[in-house]
Amino acid sequence: MMTPDEMAHLHARAFAGQGRAWSAQEFADLLENTHVFSVGGTRSFAVGRVIADEVELLTIATDPDLQGQGLGRACLLRYESLAVAKGATSFFLEVAEDNAPARALYRRAGYHEAARRNGYYRAPDGRRIDALILRKALP
Repeated sequence: MMTPDEMAHLHARAFAGQGRAWSAQEFADLLENTHVFSVGGTRSFAVGRVIADEVELLTIATDPDLQGQGLGRACLLRYESLAVAKGATSFFLEVAEDNAPARALYRRAGYHEAARRNGYYRAPDGRRIDALILRKALP
């Protein structure tokens, strides 16, 4: 299992130029919550939170030097499997509309747009970017 410092380092690399990365303290605080879990390792990881029968993907990060090799997809599958083992029957997440690689990953995994938060994110250049709420239910 990754340490909060390792998570923060990889998260910063994976989200470089896309806004503020999460700190080691933020990861440590999240992981203290009994509803929060993580999967993966130093090349790719995911963090989620299960409450009742619903799981929220809080973040997923893959080493940018290794993207496009299936690590994110494999990590997402491990995350979903563990969430189901924890009682989840529906999944949701939030993604920036301009994050094409992540949106493609989620689309291939069966997620669909359920809602939109207009101008939710602020890009480093000040632009406002919509957040897409994606959902997936177990068959």
